[in-house]
Amino acid sequence: MRNDLSIVIICKNEAQNIERVLQSIESISDDIIVYDSGSTDGTIEIIKKYKVKLYQGKWMGFGSTKKYATGLAQHDWILSLDADEAIDEKLHHQLKELHFSNERIVYDIRFKNFLGKKHLKWGEWGRDHHIRLFNRKKINWNDAAVHERLIFPENTIVKIIQGSVLHTTMKDTVEYSTKMVEYALLIAEKYFQQGKRATWFRCYMSPGFSFLKYYVFMLGFLDGWEGLVSARMTSFYTALKYARLHELWKEKMTDG
Repeated sequence: MRNDLSIVIICKNEAQNIERVLQSIESISDDIIVYDSGSTDGTIEIIKKYKVKLYQGKWMGFGSTKKYATGLAQHDWILSLDADEAIDEKLHHQLKELHFSNERIVYDIRFKNFLGKKHLKWGEWGRDHHIRLFNRKKINWNDAAVHERLIFPENTIVKIIQGSVLHTTMKDTVEYSTKMVEYALLIAEKYFQQGKRATWFRCYMSPGFSFLKYYVFMLGFLDGWEGLVSARMTSFYTALKYARLHELWKEKMTDG
C-alpha cells in the first residue's frame, strides 16, 4: 500500500456506484478521501464500511468541489476519481508500482465508458482518455461549475499510464437524459456568463452535425443500439444548451 499517493473522490447519492470504486482502490493508498455533498440514498452508510476519510460539506460546483477535496488529501500526488468510476487490474498494478520522480509529470489514463453494461468502443466515448494523476503542488482544478479542467503550467510533462478507468457513463436512458438536461442548463449558464452567443448556426446546425460526427464519422453505429442512443443524447444536449443560451439572452434584453 502506497504512502505517497492520495485518492480523492467526490460524490452525492451514488449508492449504486460507490462500493465498486472503493473496492477497486482499497489496497492502493493509505489515504483515500471521499467528499460527500449531501447524499440521502445510503451512500454514507456504504462509505463507512471502508477504510477511507469521509468528509461532508456543501456542493460548490464540479471544479471548486474537486479542488477543495484535493486540499483535504495527506499527500501531494493525487489520483482523482468520480464515484461512477473504478479501475481495472492493469491500472491497479501500475499505480502500485509507479515511481514518482518529477512534480511536473502528469499521467494520462485511458477510459472505458459503459452505457448500462455495454462498453462503448466507438463514437464520442470510444477514444476517451483523461489526465487524472498529478501533483497538486503544480497542478489543480479550475473553478468551473461544470466541465471542470485541470490547470497545467507550460512545462508540464504528460505520460501515458497503462490500464483503464472503467466509467459507468449512465445506467440507463432515464439517468442519461436527466444528466444531459442538467449539464446542458449548467453549460448554457456558463456560456452566458462568458458573453457567448447562441448563433443561428449553433442553434440550427450544431445538433445535427454533432450526431453525424459521433454516429457516422466516428463510427458510433458500430456500438449498435447504445451507439445510437449516445449520439442522439449528445445531439439533444447540444440543442438544449444553445436553446437555453438563446433564452437567457432574450430574458436579459427584455429585462434591460
